[in-house]
Amino acid sequence: MISPLASIHPDAKIADNVEIGPFVFIDKDVEIGEGTIIDANATVCEHTRIGKRCHVFPGAVVGAIPQDLKFKGELTYTFIGNDTVLRECTTVHRGTASKGKTKVGNNCLIMAYCHVAHDVEIKDNVIMSNATQLAGEVIVEDYAVIGGGTLVHQFTHIGPHVMIQGGSHINKDVPPYVMAARQPVQYCGINSVGLSRRGFTKEQIDTIQQAYRLIFQSSLNTTQAIDKVLEVLPASAERETIVDFIRSSAATRGIIKGMLN
Repeated sequence: MISPLASIHPDAKIADNVEIGPFVFIDKDVEIGEGTIIDANATVCEHTRIGKRCHVFPGAVVGAIPQDLKFKGELTYTFIGNDTVLRECTTVHRGTASKGKTKVGNNCLIMAYCHVAHDVEIKDNVIMSNATQLAGEVIVEDYAVIGGGTLVHQFTHIGPHVMIQGGSHINKDVPPYVMAARQPVQYCGINSVGLSRRGFTKEQIDTIQQAYRLIFQSSLNTTQAIDKVLEVLPASAERETIVDFIRSSAATRGIIKGMLN
């Protein structure tokens, strides 16, 4: 059902079974997939692609131009995957010339008053709690859970399966599988409950735990700890994910501190 009180550009492509409420504004060059719901007073700006079975709640703004002074009106996009929910007053801005797009993946829950800035990439099954703010070019990997009111500095990388305490200030990369909390934010153990719920075996969780004991709870520096992880732990997907992430991070922002650092 499409409300007669909605304003929809004639060039917008609206699939079957889309519900659009009153006072919604949908601009040109917008595509909305089957079964998606756009609630009253939401705005979908030009060059936006929204997938199937999404739900955009009242007051949300999707695809507005970025708050970046380098933006000069270049053609860039906003992509929202399938089965994703954008709650009230969420803002998702389109990309700049840097990456050309902002992307939110499949099956994500972006709660009320969150902000997703230009060129951010949010992968699948991510939960962002209320009023979390992502600055430009942040990457959030699969199954990350970010507590409410968290502020994430530009270019920061948040690894898969992490749990971040609400109210955190993230200015360093958060490596895979960990819990991050306290002020200033630091490693506070691995996200073992979340990993168990997602089907990780005891052996996989033990490998992750052993790796982070060496990285965060030993007297070794990060380079030495990574070498030790590769020496003493058998090859596994989890070991490689941790090592690759930390090595990549070392060339940019670096990772959060451990409890003994």
